[in-house]
Amino acid sequence: MIEHRPLGKSFLYAFEGVYYALKHNQNFRIHFLIAILVVLVSIFLKVNLLEMAILGVMILLVISAEMINASIEQMVDLIVTEHRKEAKIAKDVAAGMVLVTSIGSVIVGLLILVPYLTRLLI
Repeated sequence: MIEHRPLGKSFLYAFEGVYYALKHNQNFRIHFLIAILVVLVSIFLKVNLLEMAILGVMILLVISAEMINASIEQMVDLIVTEHRKEAKIAKDVAAGMVLVTSIGSVIVGLLILVPYLTRLLI
């Protein structure tokens, strides 16, 4: 039977997960700081609402990918105690997901922000 917990507890557990990722995952902290920087630069440059929303979605995509990657790494480490090719593949593919989303986010970010920066400098 499925246990139903109060909604407040679900949010508490979710925030604990974000806190854990910030505290224990260096790559998550790096992505989080870059996200804050991008938001601050976007506000300074007065990026329009649609572009700000696109940047927000890309930021959340990278942050989510990093959290999924961290979860997969933790689960693999919990289940597999010896070195196994399949465990390495699972971890590498999860890390690749973060790489692909990060590259995509950088491209989208540059496409949005470079015109604003160019206008500011010219």
